[in-house]
Amino acid sequence: MPLHYGSQLDEHHAVRATAGMFDVSHMCVVDIGGTVGSDDVRVFLRYALANNIDKLKIPGRALYSCMLNARGGVVDDLIVYYIREDLFRIVVNAATAEADIVWLNQLNAEGEFGVTLMPRRDLAMIAVQGPHASEKVLNLVPAVRAAAAALKPFGFALAPTTPYGEMLLARTGYTGEDGFELMLAAEAASAVWSKLIEAGTRPCGLGARDMLRLEAGMNLYGQDMDMDTSPLDAGLEWTVDLVTARDFVGKRALLHAGCQAVFAGLILCESGGVLRAQQTVLTAAGPGQITSGTFSPLLQRSIAFARLPLGVQVGDTVQVQIRNKPCAARVVKLPFVRHGKALVNGC
Repeated sequence: MPLHYGSQLDEHHAVRATAGMFDVSHMCVVDIGGTVGSDDVRVFLRYALANNIDKLKIPGRALYSCMLNARGGVVDDLIVYYIREDLFRIVVNAATAEADIVWLNQLNAEGEFGVTLMPRRDLAMIAVQGPHASEKVLNLVPAVRAAAAALKPFGFALAPTTPYGEMLLARTGYTGEDGFELMLAAEAASAVWSKLIEAGTRPCGLGARDMLRLEAGMNLYGQDMDMDTSPLDAGLEWTVDLVTARDFVGKRALLHAGCQAVFAGLILCESGGVLRAQQTVLTAAGPGQITSGTFSPLLQRSIAFARLPLGVQVGDTVQVQIRNKPCAARVVKLPFVRHGKALVNGC
């Protein structure tokens, strides 16, 4: 994926106003299979994931979760898709894919779960996002148009007979807009990409993707959380099931440590600077740090995610060190934007 296809600002606006698409084939699809008639894959995922796989009660639903190490740090964040009881699919981040597969195979062997991990390097992924994304995608798959149109967020449909071969259409994304993520045979991806361009869908790159996901309050692995960061300190407590009796990797460490930081949004109150990762945040409760930052084209202000000391609250004014100068910023609740509309006010 390039940084942009011409103008990342124009690409950002296309996603917020009409439809844009991203080639996310660098993401890694992994199918996890088990014995027909058994629940061995579900048993494995109950242990491997911090979120509770038993929330997926019927095929065609997906779940966002973190995968933790024994210390409670985030090995990766992923989406898991329930295809059938003996077959689940996960999509993991590109940079961590090889290590994720090694980790999952290690857990499988140590626990003698007996599942099979199958990396699907034969599949490509295209994410189509924006208020008009649905019509662009549904015109590609007339055979399942009604079923795909009826999908709710985190629902998906398998279309075995599209003009481009088998396709999985998931109502998921990374922009805060409506849309689909398409998984299809790699050899068909170029034709689908071209067809979407013909329909008026704008190709978008990494620059627009980063601005969009920040506006939407969506974490990026390696910046907002990593192997040494608890999901409880990364604003991801909603993805962790600490209520049921189910054990999972990292649960004991999370229960022992608890939440040690506030993860919140910042909006810059002054002109003359941009909030960036690793800038120091000065608060009445002590120092914090920005994990991700950018300029928001929709809000026309600089925004950021920050890990702050306990005691900092939404509405507080803090100081961010920008080029050795303290600049005022306001603490806000995430997300900043949803479905093209601002959810926060200026300073």
